[in-house]
Amino acid sequence: MSERPSSTAPGQPGAVASHHGSEALEARVSELVAAMTIDEKAGQLNQINGHGGHIPHDVVVNLREGRIGSILNEVDPACVNELQRIAIEESRLGIPLIIGRDVIHGFKTVFPIPLAQACSWDPEVVREGARIAALEAAAHGVHWTFAPMVDIGRDPRWGRVAECLGEDPYLSGVLATAMVEGFQGNDLSDTGSIAACAKHFAGYGACESGKDYNTTDLTERQLRSVHLPPFEAACRAGVATFMTSFSDIDGIPASANELLLRQILREEWGFDGFVVSDWESIPQLCVHGLSADHVEAVLEAARAGVDMDMAGWTYVSHLAGLVHDDRLPESVVDTMVANVLRVKLRLGLFE
Repeated sequence: MSERPSSTAPGQPGAVASHHGSEALEARVSELVAAMTIDEKAGQLNQINGHGGHIPHDVVVNLREGRIGSILNEVDPACVNELQRIAIEESRLGIPLIIGRDVIHGFKTVFPIPLAQACSWDPEVVREGARIAALEAAAHGVHWTFAPMVDIGRDPRWGRVAECLGEDPYLSGVLATAMVEGFQGNDLSDTGSIAACAKHFAGYGACESGKDYNTTDLTERQLRSVHLPPFEAACRAGVATFMTSFSDIDGIPASANELLLRQILREEWGFDGFVVSDWESIPQLCVHGLSADHVEAVLEAARAGVDMDMAGWTYVSHLAGLVHDDRLPESVVDTMVANVLRVKLRLGLFE
């Protein structure tokens, strides 16, 4: 069984115990952010893919330099422990990694797909399945799952329909709440609890003609009446993270959409966890035609409120330059980093 990473040395940022939602936790977040260089801040916002039980030399170097804040798809306990050892013992600030994995309908024990679970109309069945999956995943060093997927699916042609919780906003919200409770337990820092992630925010299931990654044609009324309620339910249940959608809303891709990420999620719902992009959805802002290059894509995503770059390497490559060129206030980056560190502390990763 993989152990939680050991405490950082006394005097290092993060050395004290965390308390969910407390002033002490926020003080630790502020202390950590104040101690970081701009490159280390960008590193906390960089998530890379794992290498199947192997740790390449360049990953070791980047961990030592504080250029990686999260790794996904690494489930070998010995490898996870070694990655954490390098991050904690060999980097300047000793900030642990958050390890993510798509634990969608089970980890070792395989349950029915989410759409089939929704057909049970039984929140307790969904909650118990997520609890078992969390216990099994946590035993392999996974801290974070990219579930529940609460996109409303009303077109059977859509390739992701199997992963959603159906076509009804109310049912999806009830089951999303149950899944969040199952994954996260009573306290994120408890053994066997993992952080949940509500995805894909938002309107992904409304892609035209059932084509994945495609555009949507949604009024704000449709968005708020049909597609947002299950996300709000997950937020009210205390979900730790959100993931952006590949699709757009009214021509603005979700990973650059301030209406979704700042106005609705932060201001209206009061969410204080962090937002992760979907796989390379920040560089894909160029594919959407919104951004001319990756530098502009990073600027748009950071301004909109995407805190972590999944697999794109764009934040760690370009955020510091944008700050140095006075195109992006460092205070924006500080807030992004604080959102990530808050979740790491709530998970008990520093203990």
